[in-house]
Amino acid sequence: MFDFLEKYIMGPMTKLSQFRMIRSITQAGMTSISFTIVGSMFLILNVLPQAFPDLQGIWAVSFDQITELYMLANHATIGCIAVYFLIGTAFEYSRILSEEDGIDIKPLNGVLIAIMAMFMLAPQVGFVDGVISRITSIVEGETGWSSVVYNGWELGGDGPANFGATGIFCAFIIAWFAVRIYATCVDKKIVIKLPEVVPDGVARSFTALVPGFLVAIVCMLIQTVFMMFGTNFYDFIAIPFGFVVNIVGTYPGILLIYFLIHALWLVGIHGATIVTSSLTAIAIANLVVNADGGAAVWAGEYNNAFVIIGGSGCTLGLSILMVTMAKSEQLKAIGKAEIVPAFFNINEPLLFGLPIVYNPALAVPFVLAPMAAATISYFAITLGIIPSVLVQVPWPTPVGIGAMISTGGSLVAAAVAVLDVVVATLIYFPFFKRYDKQLCEEEAAAKAAE
Repeated sequence: MFDFLEKYIMGPMTKLSQFRMIRSITQAGMTSISFTIVGSMFLILNVLPQAFPDLQGIWAVSFDQITELYMLANHATIGCIAVYFLIGTAFEYSRILSEEDGIDIKPLNGVLIAIMAMFMLAPQVGFVDGVISRITSIVEGETGWSSVVYNGWELGGDGPANFGATGIFCAFIIAWFAVRIYATCVDKKIVIKLPEVVPDGVARSFTALVPGFLVAIVCMLIQTVFMMFGTNFYDFIAIPFGFVVNIVGTYPGILLIYFLIHALWLVGIHGATIVTSSLTAIAIANLVVNADGGAAVWAGEYNNAFVIIGGSGCTLGLSILMVTMAKSEQLKAIGKAEIVPAFFNINEPLLFGLPIVYNPALAVPFVLAPMAAATISYFAITLGIIPSVLVQVPWPTPVGIGAMISTGGSLVAAAVAVLDVVVATLIYFPFFKRYDKQLCEEEAAAKAAE
């Protein structure tokens, strides 16, 4: 089994995680999470009365009066999340190319060129009376406007629609080609060279001049091509990436995610980082979907709030078993060291100290427990038993509390998270008893040998 995992899963996934753009996107996602947490905290003020109806009267004369003021923090973060991803990805990609390829580029220049490209590709253009113009279009719905494009800018409830969650994947592509053109020009010396007497700061600012022109021309060509086909860059890119988002939103897709995470962990690879970091963009985009009344499962910190409670493998229950029922001295000692971190979703002492990595005795429950927890929470959300995840919370938030805050204060969600732990514990129990007995026999044999 371990040979199979190393050959067919560990190898390809490790190679994928080492691609420079994947590393850049991963880092950008990690950097953006803090801002989404800030925006989400203000969203809680909006959804608390839904979870606790008794608060509606208080809210009507207090927070409801200043909703548009405090929700600016939400609009400026989650509502413009594509901009954050663009900046983070362009900066990291520029830094990686500079450090690993020795290309003398500045990450700040890479970021600024990428922002220019985004601002050129975001507006919609088309033929109006035979002339290329920015489009203005208003579509009326039953409750008011349902779609507004003004001077080329599609407007959403939180601002320019292409700056929000729907533009995240486009931001990745824009960051890639903008920085790549910049780096290629510098590497091939297709830049304006100023005399050596010119200060370095001034000279470096001119280094981005030619790449900036080339990126602008590329953006014009992209707009022209899509305009000829009656569409735009953002709508076109949404087609393939929409398919990926839909797969992640299915039950088989969720199970596949958790199988890959834990299969990688079993052979010593940090599966959570490799798999979930590449899906961070989808998780953040789905926060917006859920805030608008959707029921996307893979959103925010669904992963830590409902599935890998106690750490990868949903090992909180295993930690409790080790503290309360273990007879092996080894398990007792590790259980005491792990029990407190487990409540904050940290389980490295188990993964490498027990160990779980390369341990066939615990491999089966390590994979099955989180898949069972994912099953329970998936159907709890899709069937409407609990609200979908609306709020981004810090991943170490303790069991139950993270689920409650994530769903806007739902106590039922906290109960589902606890149920996930109970089911995971039951899955671990027979394997734990068997492993505990095995270790006791080995410890007894070692003492007898002494």
